[in-house]
Amino acid sequence: MTDRPRFGVWANVHGTMAALCHPDDPVDASWRRVRDQILLAERLGFDSTLIAQHTMNPLDESLDQLDAWSAAAAAAALTESIEIIAAVKPSIIHPTILAKQAQGIEEISGGRFAVNVVNAWWIPDLERSGIGMLAHGERYVYGSEWLHIVRRLLAGERTTFHGKYFHVDDFVLHPTGTYRRRPRIYLGGESAPARDLAAAEADVLFLNGQSRAEAGDLLADVRRRPRTGLDPIRFGLAAFVVTAPTGREAEDLLRHHWELNAADKAGDGDTIERFSTDTDPASVMWQRLRERPHIGPNGGTAAGLVGDYDTVAQRIVDWHGDGIETFMLAFQPFEAEMERFAAEIIPRVERLTTRNRAAS
Repeated sequence: MTDRPRFGVWANVHGTMAALCHPDDPVDASWRRVRDQILLAERLGFDSTLIAQHTMNPLDESLDQLDAWSAAAAAAALTESIEIIAAVKPSIIHPTILAKQAQGIEEISGGRFAVNVVNAWWIPDLERSGIGMLAHGERYVYGSEWLHIVRRLLAGERTTFHGKYFHVDDFVLHPTGTYRRRPRIYLGGESAPARDLAAAEADVLFLNGQSRAEAGDLLADVRRRPRTGLDPIRFGLAAFVVTAPTGREAEDLLRHHWELNAADKAGDGDTIERFSTDTDPASVMWQRLRERPHIGPNGGTAAGLVGDYDTVAQRIVDWHGDGIETFMLAFQPFEAEMERFAAEIIPRVERLTTRNRAAS
């Protein structure tokens, strides 16, 4: 694990990461907006950006949704230092083709690309397109075979594999290994099969926003699982940041977010409720997200990064001490609050981290 926290931002490919009706954050999923957001994040010193993958917008199918992989390739060409992570659902693309695309973006970026594997949970993307969604357990059988093939191909290994879903014979990709052995592999999920897959094939497991007590049990469980031929697994955390100079101001800001969330639910589309009901009921991730009231994507404020500047900085340092290396952050309004975080929180985290290292 790195000796300091790494900070990433969700790319705003849905057009918003919280309320649809925020007066200062118009719903805009255009390439121009996402491009500028990623370039700003790089200038501000953020380490990474995560580009989620959907074909239809899960908040409302009438809204725009930016494609993850074409955006990732474009961002890779325009940036110089920030890590570009593109999400992918294994069932929508063959592993040999995905590995070739990933290796291509790795070359474009100069060794800054990563893949985030999500075994799918939103039903309309797959069912209404005709691709179809396997049952939860079978998705992980499929995903395990898929990721095993992808990981070996990205490392330049000549690959033969015969499983339930895939048959690959003596397949190899070039070029590979120009900048490092292979791109980093992230994985999202909380179920037992997801934990097994992370331990077996991934470099980083992304946790959804949750309490440190909940996360502690999950981290310990994953660390106990068998892992062969890979470095120790690392961990990331999704979080939505609500911060202000004082605790009272942060509480008022959070209350405002909840009011906007309620306004979304009262609107004509009731998009938040539809987003929830269109998810696979067997998805452990979504079962737990429904139990954690939150603002923002993937558990958002349930991670506890809410409060005055010093409080949020200390909580990040505490999470890092638990083993969280990468914080994948969302804000609203996104760009303005991202700038606030870079100006107020990152320097405080750096001072706390330096102080703790000196004390130890």
